[in-house]
Amino acid sequence: MEAVNPDFEALRSTAVTIGTEAAELVQRMRSGPGGFHGEVDTKSTETDVVTAADKASERLIRERLARSRPGEAVLGEEGGADPGAGRLLWVVDPIDGTVNYLYGLPWYAVSIAVQLDGVSVAAAVVEPASGRVWSAVRGGGATLDGVPLRASATTRLELSLVGTGYAYAVERRARQADVSATLARHTRDLRRSGSAALDLCAVAAGWLDAYYEHGLGHWDWAGGSLIAEEAGALVRLPDGTEDGLGGDITLAAAPGIAEDLAEALRSAGAAKI
Repeated sequence: MEAVNPDFEALRSTAVTIGTEAAELVQRMRSGPGGFHGEVDTKSTETDVVTAADKASERLIRERLARSRPGEAVLGEEGGADPGAGRLLWVVDPIDGTVNYLYGLPWYAVSIAVQLDGVSVAAAVVEPASGRVWSAVRGGGATLDGVPLRASATTRLELSLVGTGYAYAVERRARQADVSATLARHTRDLRRSGSAALDLCAVAAGWLDAYYEHGLGHWDWAGGSLIAEEAGALVRLPDGTEDGLGGDITLAAAPGIAEDLAEALRSAGAAKI
C-alpha cells in the first residue's frame, strides 16, 4: 500500500468530525418516525425537494470549515460555490437522499469530500439514522466505523447485485427505466435506494457488486466514489468521455464485472440517456 500523506489524513479527520456534527443536527431536526414536518421547498422539479434540514446542515458545515480550514473553497449542493485560495475544494452534500429523509426512510447521509486539483483525496459519508461513518483517504484505504472495506470479488455479472438511481425529470427517468429493464436480464437483481453516496459506499463494502447512475451532481459522487475506489472497486466518473455509456455516468463496480457491466449498459442504450 502506498504511504499515506499525513495532510490527507488530517483532511479526512476534519471531514469525519464536521460530517458527524452535521449528521447529528440532521437527525435532531426530524420530528419522529414519520415524515419530516419542517419547511420543504422544491428545486428542478416538483419531486426534487430540499428541506430546512438540508439548508441548516450545509450552513453548519460551511461555518465549521470556515473556522477549521479558513480561506479554502467550498462547493455545496444548496449554497453553490464559495471561491477560495489554493488548490483544495470541499464538496458538500448536506443530505444525500433528501426524499428518503422526507418520508422517514433511514437511507440518507451527509457527504463531505475534499478534492485536490479536481481529484478526491479524503472523504466522509455519515449516516444520521444509524451513526455509521464511512471514510477514505487516497492511498490509505476506506473504512466503515474504522473497519477496512473491500469491494466484491465476484466475476459473474449474471450473479451480481447492481444498484442504480433515477432522475427527477420524468422523461429522463423513463429512459433510465428502459435501460434498467434491459440490464435486469443480465444481473442477479437491481436495487434503487435513493442515495448515491450510500450506494457507492455499499459497493465499497461488497453489499452491492456494482452501482451506476446518470446525471449525478458533483456533491453526489465526490465522497462515495473515493470510498469505493479505495476499497478496490473500479470507478468511472462523469467527464464527458464518449465511450458508449454517456458522458455523465457514474459507475463503480467489482473489478471482475466492470467491463461486462459497461458492455451491458452500452447494449442497453445507456449513451442515449
